[in-house]
Amino acid sequence: MLFWTTVKLGLGSLLASPLRSLLAMLGIIIGVGAVISMLALATGAQKQVLERLSAMGTNLLVVRPGQSGFHGVMTGTQQTLTLADAQALLKEVPGVRRLAPAVGAAAQVKHMGNNVRVRVTGTTATYLPIRDFAIQTGRIFSETEADSMARVAVLGPLTAENLFGASDALAQVIKVNGVNFTVLGILKAKGDQGWFNPDDQVIVPYTTAMKQLFGLDYLGEIDIQAADGADLLQVQADITRVLRRRHHIQEGVPDDFNIRNQADMIETANQFTRTFTILLGGIASISLLVGGIGIMNIMLVTVTERTREIGIRKAIGAKEHSILLQFLIEALIISGLGGLLGVAAGTGGAVAIQYFSEFVTVLELPSILLALSFSAVVGIFFGWYPALRAARLDPVEALRYE
Repeated sequence: MLFWTTVKLGLGSLLASPLRSLLAMLGIIIGVGAVISMLALATGAQKQVLERLSAMGTNLLVVRPGQSGFHGVMTGTQQTLTLADAQALLKEVPGVRRLAPAVGAAAQVKHMGNNVRVRVTGTTATYLPIRDFAIQTGRIFSETEADSMARVAVLGPLTAENLFGASDALAQVIKVNGVNFTVLGILKAKGDQGWFNPDDQVIVPYTTAMKQLFGLDYLGEIDIQAADGADLLQVQADITRVLRRRHHIQEGVPDDFNIRNQADMIETANQFTRTFTILLGGIASISLLVGGIGIMNIMLVTVTERTREIGIRKAIGAKEHSILLQFLIEALIISGLGGLLGVAAGTGGAVAIQYFSEFVTVLELPSILLALSFSAVVGIFFGWYPALRAARLDPVEALRYE
């Protein structure tokens, strides 16, 4: 009963000066709103990064040739990966589910009066499931077409739009570096990945790309999809063992290739986004500390203004802990109401960021509860000293105060 009476007294005191109470809450409102908005922004960024990595394929390992150089100066890429290496990996590494040799380079692609420069990838049909591509219309080329060096191609949706507009691209002929190719299919859109747009590319058989387009005898990369449940690190170790043996690399000599493990990429991305989240949350939390200082300032002024009231209450028997509790509850009410208003502001801010910009925001209950908890801690921490000062006032001196 005494507690609720104290709460009513605290509310009455705050409502007596609504503008001052609102200004005291303002720092908490801004702080909580900023924390929620920034954490939503960071979570959205993390979601986008993981989606983009997942769009590259699942259980993915990418083998690429190493860099060549002398005395630490890198001068180019080694020409060490071959089709025979790819066949050996598929045969000798037990954890491999699918494998796709690949070569690629930028090329001029034309149709009628339309001319674009895009990346042309020479690979096998297994490249699509490994890299999580799907056919929108048409089909992918067959193994027979790849073995016979057929001049057939699959276009990304953006490339098809740039070359053909609204017209149907299937069975049409395009020129890639002056060589005629027949369009067999169009990929489903995946969206721009930032560093590379998978919707803007041409995919052709690797044999055609190597012999007729680029004149290559070596591969640019070997994409490998590990079997479900396989240990990616073990598969990577087996790949390393097979390639070192095939390339006659002696013990102690560095590899002439490198392997990118998707799990390592995801972990690196997670570490980066966690650091980004902590940074944004820390910057936004500074506003909460400023709001806490504002609460302390207002509460100190309130104690000074109500010195005589405190003296009267203590003279008629009020205990120190009752005075302490009253002023502490007032500080908590300010921070609590400010926190709730800050949640509304932060939620609205997160929605506005996503609506008016290209950034994605994701609101999560833990981040909201964290911001509210932090605002309550700020209220207690910065309200304690003014409450303690009020509780320790000498009643005789307080009654003399004018």
